[in-house]
Amino acid sequence: MVPGPSGWELWKHVPDGGFERLSEGGPMMIGELGDLPGGELSMLFPVKAIHTLPFKAPSTDPALFEDLAVMHAERLGIRPDPMAGQLSDHFIVSEDEESTILLHAVLKSPGDGELPLRTPKEFDLSARAFQAEGDAVTAWKELGRWVFAIHSGGKLLYAQATSYDGAVPDDALLREIHLALGQLAIQGLKVTPAHVHVWPPEGELGEAGSLAEGLGVSAVVERRPDPMIPSPESRLLPADVRAARREKKRKNQIIAGVAAAALLYLAFIIWASFGLWQDMKERDRLASEAGNVGHIAAEYQTQIAKWDELEPVVEAAQGPLEIMLNVANAIPKNGGVRLTIADIGPDGVKLTGAAPQSAPVNSFSLALKRTPDLSWLEWENEAPKKTAKGWEFRFTGALPRQAAQ
Repeated sequence: MVPGPSGWELWKHVPDGGFERLSEGGPMMIGELGDLPGGELSMLFPVKAIHTLPFKAPSTDPALFEDLAVMHAERLGIRPDPMAGQLSDHFIVSEDEESTILLHAVLKSPGDGELPLRTPKEFDLSARAFQAEGDAVTAWKELGRWVFAIHSGGKLLYAQATSYDGAVPDDALLREIHLALGQLAIQGLKVTPAHVHVWPPEGELGEAGSLAEGLGVSAVVERRPDPMIPSPESRLLPADVRAARREKKRKNQIIAGVAAAALLYLAFIIWASFGLWQDMKERDRLASEAGNVGHIAAEYQTQIAKWDELEPVVEAAQGPLEIMLNVANAIPKNGGVRLTIADIGPDGVKLTGAAPQSAPVNSFSLALKRTPDLSWLEWENEAPKKTAKGWEFRFTGALPRQAAQ
């Protein structure tokens, strides 16, 4: 987006590195420039939107250039709004062993309509896009007004917009150029133009007017050259654009976050589906194996049932001799308790006996219940009965399953 003689122009970058004009004679305010083409946009600020402040810095250290440029601008009463974005930049014009000539450019805070509807990727100065060789003065019309630039060694040193809108350069424009050259000389930045270029809207058919011989050198009237990409690139970035870029970056981060979350969710679904597939495959395998060994399981249950039937015989703790030994050990010593019948069968143990006193019978009953080796029996001991010869008792130790029945 280039400020043309009578309005904003659109130029397109072509493969050979140059530019070709797409449209001309657009609106005077870039904010009214519609139908912007797709792709990345670059904007050249018009000369009237920039303060160009050249000076000689007493240093060759690039780390000091920024601070020196800011101090130089403040001495001239120019201080950009710190809340309006990156509105200043500096460019090296020439340097020697002890000093450097710098051009400090300060952008005026853009107002309504002074920025395009779509955010450009890059910003620069129109005066830097139209170059001239050696020490030269260039003059052209920009957005209806004459502007001029002073070049030193082929690099932009100074640029200024005027209020003159005539068809050809007049004495007022010539005086402005002489005044600018004089001010530069006072600062030790003397430039003696070897070339004067006038780029009127009519191109070669235009006239140089007062600039024809007014600067001591014959002026060349020609078509304004095509814009070129300035080098190095500027760092200008108005706040509105910076905010738009931050918002775009924030939206991109949100989109990236949502995409990452979606990928994680998809990965989890795939992982869970794979695990479920493995579980189902394992289930089918076990079901198949279960079908193959189903008859074995039935035979196993049959064998277990048969073993349970043989348990009273094959279990040592339930053998008749083992039971009688544990019962004998439970009889109180010197209590006179004697067994008359000991019936050991599949239903359990039945003990019948007598004692001269009831106390030994009760002790025997309690000992049967507390003997660990007889704990697999559930004892139901009746209270002893008194007879003419003493006390008789009948104790029953039933198997648990028999007791449950």
